[in-house]
Amino acid sequence: MDFELQRHPMGQLVLRLDGIDHVGVVPVRAFPLSAPGEGLSLVGSDGRELVWIDKLDALPEAQRALLAEEVAAREFQPEVRRLLSVSTFSTPSIWRVETDRGSSDFVLKSEEDIRRLSDGGLLIASGQGVHFRVRDRQALDRASRRLLERFL
Repeated sequence: MDFELQRHPMGQLVLRLDGIDHVGVVPVRAFPLSAPGEGLSLVGSDGRELVWIDKLDALPEAQRALLAEEVAAREFQPEVRRLLSVSTFSTPSIWRVETDRGSSDFVLKSEEDIRRLSDGGLLIASGQGVHFRVRDRQALDRASRRLLERFL
């Protein structure tokens, strides 16, 4: 399927498909953690899939770069390097963490907001909608592991 992809002057992605411009297209990965380079859908402003991309590597460099930029902004996931404190060992609780992007505070609404990943990592959903990633629990310092284990 041939299509063109560009950025609108207002910052939105525009997909030209069959001579029609679709403004405000959103790229959505099918498997963002296990297969980030495979299976990406371009979804229109009405929520319907317009284009399915099997492999990102098959796209021209300009389109691939544009999609990578857009997906990075959408899938913002700071990596937790250390747990500094937890307000209480019941939920909701306020967590203070050190990430690859600096210190951050967030609310953990429930233990179900901590998702175990197949690679041994964790994905922690904050009450504000940001997902924090722990790549390797065992690589955390001892104090961080002890705090985390209270919620697992």
